[in-house]
Amino acid sequence: MRDHLRLFSLSLSAVLALFIAIAVMGAQTGGAVVLAGADLTRVVPTSFYFAGQSAPTQMRNSAAARFGANRYVIAGLVDTSGYSADVRAVYEGFLITDSKIKIGDHELDVGAYGFGFTEQGQMNILDLANNKLFSVPTSRDARLRRPRPLMMMVDGAGIRLYDGRDYVLITAK
Repeated sequence: MRDHLRLFSLSLSAVLALFIAIAVMGAQTGGAVVLAGADLTRVVPTSFYFAGQSAPTQMRNSAAARFGANRYVIAGLVDTSGYSADVRAVYEGFLITDSKIKIGDHELDVGAYGFGFTEQGQMNILDLANNKLFSVPTSRDARLRRPRPLMMMVDGAGIRLYDGRDYVLITAK
């Protein structure tokens, strides 16, 4: 009887070790994790440079996600009150990525960018000099219970970056 118990214990230990190894490998190579609390405040900058000016980050309207072990996508709204009207019309926040990503059907290289959501259901991606790089159509999430001005949610292997109920899908490359 003892041998059966010992064999069962060893088998159970091996199965648990296998599950842990699979979970660790999945976390390192795969899905996105939306950051919160201290992890979020550690990676979000307190201000952001855009079009020759620096503006404070609205920390309550910031979000970040980690893809794998240490690949990050960070987004935040900024206080644009000091910007000119033409810049405020297209720019509302920043997007920082330390690895290549896809937003919709467009690839985006490592770097820092500005973004703005339009009333026509588009997200504009801008370089730091306020030049539009591309636009991506947004999708609408009518079932979202409590939309916020900016947030992220996991969607399969990617994340949804929300502006209220409108969102774009961001995936790691």
